[in-house]
Amino acid sequence: MAGVRRARRGDEVGIAAIEVETWRVAYAGVLPDRTLVGMSVRRKAWLWAQELSHGADGVWVWESGRSQLLGFGHCCVSRMPDLACDGEVTTLYVHPDAQDQGIGRALLLAMFADLRGQGMRSALVWVLEDNPARFFYERMGGKLAWRRPIQMGGGQVQALGYYWNDLEAVT
Repeated sequence: MAGVRRARRGDEVGIAAIEVETWRVAYAGVLPDRTLVGMSVRRKAWLWAQELSHGADGVWVWESGRSQLLGFGHCCVSRMPDLACDGEVTTLYVHPDAQDQGIGRALLLAMFADLRGQGMRSALVWVLEDNPARFFYERMGGKLAWRRPIQMGGGQVQALGYYWNDLEAVT
């Protein structure tokens, strides 16, 4: 049955493949080609295996009816407490061939429910200014609240922080 579930050990290769393919599509022309070409599913899978071996807290996946992962996300306590925001979505990727099917929305809502279940009332997500996915966060009710330069791919890019001040109101 297709839908959102918590990630588990064994999901790392599927998660890594989505991350690499999504980066290569979303950041083409934004990040240097050498950065995108240099990404490795094997290396990313190793990193995700490490993450999942400590438990899958905050890691969610969308699994198709054929047991194929099509999207994933991660949420946690905000890594920037000075922004007065409780939770954070650190990662949300949907395979390029599976976008515009409601998978990102379902994953984001699952992560918001996870954060609410931990007593968090607000959340933020950072997205590159040149990433068209930022419009998804706007459609989901996120308000542009912050801008900051970050180092990525050997250069500096602009990141935008979208904020939800009431997770209970997000549907």
